[in-house]
Amino acid sequence: MPRLSPQQIANILTQALSQNNASAVYLPENARNPRKFIVQFGDTPIEIWVYIWTLTHGGGAARPKNEYRIQITGVSPPFQLNPTGYTVLVGYEPNTQCFAGFDLQKHQHFSNRSPSIQIPITALNSALQYGLSFVTKGNDEIAIGIRPDQFFAYCLNAQLLHREGADASMVELLTQAASLEEIPEYTIQNITPERKRVIREVSLLSRNSNFRRKVTIAYDKRCAVTRMQLRLIDAAHILPVGVGDSSDEVENGLCLSPTYHRAYDQGLIFLDESLQMQINPAKEQDLIQHQLDGGLQEFKRLLGSQIYLPADRRQWPNKEFIAKANQIRGIK
Repeated sequence: MPRLSPQQIANILTQALSQNNASAVYLPENARNPRKFIVQFGDTPIEIWVYIWTLTHGGGAARPKNEYRIQITGVSPPFQLNPTGYTVLVGYEPNTQCFAGFDLQKHQHFSNRSPSIQIPITALNSALQYGLSFVTKGNDEIAIGIRPDQFFAYCLNAQLLHREGADASMVELLTQAASLEEIPEYTIQNITPERKRVIREVSLLSRNSNFRRKVTIAYDKRCAVTRMQLRLIDAAHILPVGVGDSSDEVENGLCLSPTYHRAYDQGLIFLDESLQMQINPAKEQDLIQHQLDGGLQEFKRLLGSQIYLPADRRQWPNKEFIAKANQIRGIK
């Protein structure tokens, strides 16, 4: 398989980092490593540097059939590290569409003769199933298979994940978190706060990604209000997370463009029980009174009619969730 072009690599990374309601911007200073990104996650901008090469088969009769590798080219040792954010060293395998994460600290010093770093393809196959997978290499390095929806979590926690990947009990907990298994509190009560944080973060990002994937597929990757695709869509909870009875099922979700998602979460618009998106009169009047209604008429143009709905009626918004969500938001 031919190696991916710099633009293809940039697109793959941008899409992986933009999952879980994050937004990634590529900083194309040049087409070489490290690839630099600004990721907006919540209110926090995060700078991430990625050293990345295409994973290919090791080649040669003496190499194991399942061994894949990256070859470090185009950079000189040691790797330049991001002074204000995160730096990771990864490979990307186009067939599985998964990443392989390598321990950057163990590879800071390398020769200038295109050294290679290996991982068994079985680790990437496991990552497809579980989100993250861990394998110990001959040099005691922990290599990690990473499904794209876990790539952002990996970038934020790479150093700890490579270190803790040698602990079988921690690997089991991380695998459970990535695959959305319930983790009883008693199983983590005696581990360090740092380990707890990573497990909870992996679990949260996995949950967000799984919900987003289900909702966007159900809605044909279209905004329920604008009908647009363009990869400019979010998955919004009808009944907010944290409220009793809220769920991560499609019937509690809406596929919305970012502007309408924010408007929905802030109560400027609401879904009624006839499945029409409406303007909230109280919020509308507040905008007018504060002279913040620029563009309001154009914004309202697509409201007042039935939203775009999934083909499967079983995935349509649950009217009980709609009623409770409107009650919580004070919409009458």
